[in-house]
Amino acid sequence: MARSQGPEAGLRLIDALVTFRGMEDYYLLPATRADLLRRMGRGTEAATEYEKALQLAPSEADKRYLGKRLAETGR
Repeated sequence: MARSQGPEAGLRLIDALVTFRGMEDYYLLPATRADLLRRMGRGTEAATEYEKALQLAPSEADKRYLGKRLAETGR
Protein backbone atom coordinates (compact mmCIF):
# COMPACT_ATOMS: atom_id res chain seq x y z
CA MET A 1 0.00 0.00 0.00
CA ALA A 2 2.68 2.48 1.02
CA ARG A 3 4.72 1.83 -2.11
CA SER A 4 1.85 2.18 -4.53
CA GLN A 5 -0.18 4.90 -2.80
CA GLY A 6 2.39 6.62 -0.58
CA PRO A 7 3.43 6.44 3.06
CA GLU A 8 0.30 8.26 4.25
CA ALA A 9 -1.91 5.46 2.89
CA GLY A 10 0.33 2.86 4.50
CA LEU A 11 0.17 4.68 7.83
CA ARG A 12 -3.63 4.71 7.72
CA LEU A 13 -3.64 0.96 7.13
CA ILE A 14 -1.19 0.29 9.98
CA ASP A 15 -3.19 2.52 12.32
CA ALA A 16 -6.30 0.48 11.50
CA LEU A 17 -4.44 -2.74 12.38
CA VAL A 18 -3.34 -1.35 15.74
CA THR A 19 -6.97 -1.32 16.85
CA PHE A 20 -7.24 -5.12 16.60
CA ARG A 21 -7.08 -6.83 19.94
CA GLY A 22 -3.79 -8.61 20.56
CA MET A 23 -1.81 -6.56 18.07
CA GLU A 24 -0.64 -3.96 20.60
CA ASP A 25 2.43 -6.05 21.54
CA TYR A 26 3.47 -6.90 17.99
CA TYR A 27 6.77 -5.05 17.53
CA LEU A 28 6.55 -4.81 13.76
CA LEU A 29 3.57 -2.45 13.93
CA PRO A 30 5.46 0.40 15.64
CA ALA A 31 8.53 -0.45 13.53
CA THR A 32 6.49 -0.07 10.36
CA ARG A 33 4.82 3.10 11.66
CA ALA A 34 8.30 4.47 12.39
CA ASP A 35 9.53 3.75 8.88
CA LEU A 36 6.50 5.39 7.29
CA LEU A 37 6.72 8.42 9.57
CA ARG A 38 10.44 8.75 8.75
CA ARG A 39 9.65 8.70 5.03
CA MET A 40 7.09 11.43 5.62
CA GLY A 41 9.72 13.63 7.30
CA ARG A 42 8.22 13.21 10.77
CA GLY A 43 11.44 12.24 12.54
CA THR A 44 10.40 12.94 16.12
CA GLU A 45 7.31 10.76 15.81
CA ALA A 46 9.35 8.09 14.02
CA ALA A 47 11.85 8.04 16.90
CA THR A 48 9.06 7.48 19.41
CA GLU A 49 7.76 4.55 17.37
CA TYR A 50 11.26 3.05 16.99
CA GLU A 51 11.61 3.24 20.78
CA LYS A 52 8.31 1.37 21.22
CA ALA A 53 9.42 -1.27 18.73
CA LEU A 54 12.76 -1.66 20.51
CA GLN A 55 11.01 -2.36 23.81
CA LEU A 56 8.89 -5.07 22.18
CA ALA A 57 11.50 -6.63 19.88
CA PRO A 58 12.02 -10.32 20.64
CA SER A 59 15.61 -10.80 19.46
CA GLU A 60 18.94 -9.05 19.77
CA ALA A 61 19.22 -8.86 15.96
CA ASP A 62 15.91 -7.01 15.77
CA LYS A 63 16.98 -4.70 18.58
CA ARG A 64 20.27 -3.90 16.82
CA TYR A 65 18.48 -3.09 13.57
CA LEU A 66 15.87 -0.93 15.28
CA GLY A 67 18.57 0.79 17.35
CA LYS A 68 20.39 1.76 14.16
CA ARG A 69 17.19 3.13 12.65
CA LEU A 70 16.48 5.05 15.84
CA ALA A 71 19.98 6.55 15.76
CA GLU A 72 19.33 7.76 12.23
CA THR A 73 16.52 9.95 13.59
CA GLY A 74 19.03 11.79 15.81
CA ARG A 75 17.81 10.32 19.08
